[in-house]
Amino acid sequence: MGNIIENDFRRFDLNLLLTFRALLEERSVTRAAQRLFLGQPAVSGALKRLRETLGDELFVRTPQGMAPTPRALELARQIEPLLQSLHQALTQSSVFDPAHAQRVFRIGLSDSLEVLLMPDIMTRLAEKAPGVKVIARSTDSTRAAAMLDDGTIELAVGVFRECVPWQRRAPLFSWRFVSVYNPRLVRTRRKRLSMDEFLRHRHILTSFSAGLHGFIDERLEMQDLKRNVVFSSSNFATSPFIVRRTAAIATVPDFIGRVWRDTLDLAMSPLPFDVPGYEVSLMWAAARDQDLGLAWLKREFADAFGMNGDTHTAF
Repeated sequence: MGNIIENDFRRFDLNLLLTFRALLEERSVTRAAQRLFLGQPAVSGALKRLRETLGDELFVRTPQGMAPTPRALELARQIEPLLQSLHQALTQSSVFDPAHAQRVFRIGLSDSLEVLLMPDIMTRLAEKAPGVKVIARSTDSTRAAAMLDDGTIELAVGVFRECVPWQRRAPLFSWRFVSVYNPRLVRTRRKRLSMDEFLRHRHILTSFSAGLHGFIDERLEMQDLKRNVVFSSSNFATSPFIVRRTAAIATVPDFIGRVWRDTLDLAMSPLPFDVPGYEVSLMWAAARDQDLGLAWLKREFADAFGMNGDTHTAF
């Protein structure tokens, strides 16, 4: 078995994997060459050798750049964890000292979670790890796993119903939908909206598809009811300011509802009908299990937002 592996590796230049990774992320021979500090002919030659060795085109020219083939995407899923593990083995110290660490973490999360989580996390880093920097990248439950696989992010935060075997997941906190509105414009008899009051007013929707129909509308249709959605956006940035100035209701996760309520003097109410709760989790590549810096950062998230002390055991 050992001889087979050695013979195969002798026929394959492992440096080609770095070229493959750069091409996958840059989708351009020119940009990949710049990233690797190589000439463009050298990267073109490396791509030619990769194609010959692996028996696949790997990257096809399109108007948008070099598009990876299905074979290239499958290789990337398998190779990236191996490269990350090798990098950690060669560079990782036996300890992580946050006070003296110089590191950049790349975190994937939605804009609503970014508003909730990152002010607290960045305050903690300023106090405990002044040399640590964070890059937040937009993601959601449909893209996070792939972004972890290709190394675009090291940690994902969101609602993840599934977790593949080569990734890890740990719960952080739970949330439910609530309605937020301006109590000076949306009048209610009590401190919580009735169904009649909920349906009577116009609605603001946040939808990743930016459509006028979402999960709440599906739940209402089960009762033969319908609300009037007048504005939809794929992010949360504009909605609270519309709600503040118009007699409209936004139905959002309770964690973002609390931020809007406390910063913009709005009111928050439970929904007048039942909806399920959701769990926000941290998710990362199993190949990073021994990454002491990432383990420290996950503990900071758990300390700040975890449901209970047991959350730490998953890290």
